[in-house]
Amino acid sequence: MSGTETILSLEQLGVRLPRGADRAHALSNVSLEIASNEILCVVGESGSGKSMMANAIMRLLPNEVTIDGGRVMFEGRDLCKASIAEMREVRGAGIAMIFQEPMTALNPLRTIGDQIAEMFSIHTELSKAEIGAKVLALLADVRIPDPKLAAKAYPHELSGGQRQRAMIAMALALDPKLLIADEPTTALDVTTQAQILKLIRDLQQRRRTAVMFITHDFGVVAEIADRVVVMQHGVIVEQGTASDVLHHPQHAYTKQLIAAVPPLNAPPPRALASDNILTITDVSKTYRTGGFLGRGARVTAAVKHVSLNLPRGATLGIVGESGSGKSTLARCIVRLIDPDVGSIVLDGSDWAKMPREEVRRETRHIQMVFQDPFASLNPRRKAAELVAQGPIVHGTPRAKAIADAKELFALVGLDPSAGDRYPHEFSGGQRQRIGLARALALKPDVLIADEPVSALDVSVQAQVLKLLAGLRQRLGLSIVFITHDLRVAAQICDLVAVMKDGEVVEHGLAGEVFGNPQHPYTRALLDSIPGGAFAREHATEAV
Repeated sequence: MSGTETILSLEQLGVRLPRGADRAHALSNVSLEIASNEILCVVGESGSGKSMMANAIMRLLPNEVTIDGGRVMFEGRDLCKASIAEMREVRGAGIAMIFQEPMTALNPLRTIGDQIAEMFSIHTELSKAEIGAKVLALLADVRIPDPKLAAKAYPHELSGGQRQRAMIAMALALDPKLLIADEPTTALDVTTQAQILKLIRDLQQRRRTAVMFITHDFGVVAEIADRVVVMQHGVIVEQGTASDVLHHPQHAYTKQLIAAVPPLNAPPPRALASDNILTITDVSKTYRTGGFLGRGARVTAAVKHVSLNLPRGATLGIVGESGSGKSTLARCIVRLIDPDVGSIVLDGSDWAKMPREEVRRETRHIQMVFQDPFASLNPRRKAAELVAQGPIVHGTPRAKAIADAKELFALVGLDPSAGDRYPHEFSGGQRQRIGLARALALKPDVLIADEPVSALDVSVQAQVLKLLAGLRQRLGLSIVFITHDLRVAAQICDLVAVMKDGEVVEHGLAGEVFGNPQHPYTRALLDSIPGGAFAREHATEAV
């Protein structure tokens, strides 16, 4: 790293949690440095202190969480002692941050273009026309289709991956010296991940930007990291060059995390049942938005004539890029939205034609785990109440439903006593586990899992995948598993369907689809997996 200067240094940083928390400190004596023209990846399990460290640097800590020791040195000054006005100048222009959950970070009442433009209007004296041109250029840089249309869209009108790219565009707007990226590719498909990682690497090399990249994906680490910091329980347990940490880990915890990375090879195929619990035939869904009297309306064919079968007790994986129609198909299956045409037969009943009242009565037979856990959990209800809500609606006494919810907490790896906390008091990975417990509370026959492990670190991913496999075997559960992580799909799925632009372009046994892909798009997905060489090496070691 000769010829570089230190952009940020943490010196014995400590962050104290409020009374009643699981531990006294979120961070203890954390020391590290980031130089210009360097990417430092911070890796660790959910709750290890990665995001808390980023928020401490930005001085965006929650109420009652305080910095109680050490220094955060940036451009010669200690940010721990900076005033609120000084931090406003630092944020965005000096240090920019890409947040983990774009839907909660973006203002739902303002267009994407307005929110990006605000960065320029606050920090620069550019004209309105100049700002507009820069907004469109940034949206094009992060590979959002039709930047002019996206700039006029509201956050809910974009896919999850497009919202994340809009967040990245906002962070890059003012050419910051330090970019803090908190799980910026978690919600993105592999091809978009590859584009964003290349974009961040190009930015870092072209502008000598320092990047702190927080991730649980060791494929991402292998792809872009210069150095790696491994955190556990608020403490740095190992740090070094990416090559040393990935190939010669010293600490037992680092070895455990790397061992939990799903290999890319699929396990031997299981014997599948001859009867199908779910049959999807010729399902289509088209969205029409905007326009006045039919003029200028936006028409999107989200799902086009999809036909798939789910054998009883099997797991069907649906993979594809953001916007390929995976989540729309899932919402059609559970009737959160109505398909335009086609049939969705669950155990002999066609859900596509079922009246709404009957759907509500029968909904216990099919449940869904949503992609964005924070948006799908009521912030005003305690976690145990959220999990118990479904059984209570279907007639289970409240006391028994709450007791069962606490058992489910233990089943998905949460402390049963945590049921008395609210969703905002959990990490992103913990909220995803609450969503899984809520879906399992009604003992469904079919579970629709829409990116259920996308927010989880690799060790918790391994636990949840093992949990799902165990539930499938023990309860005879049938699963539709939607994911952008092909390594996860290879491990959990019996069958895989690959979607592109609303259509299924390839499907079959997981081992055949991943081991001998026939469609060019499937091959492109496999080639785009971050850290492909590391993934293949890990797969070989796993065998």
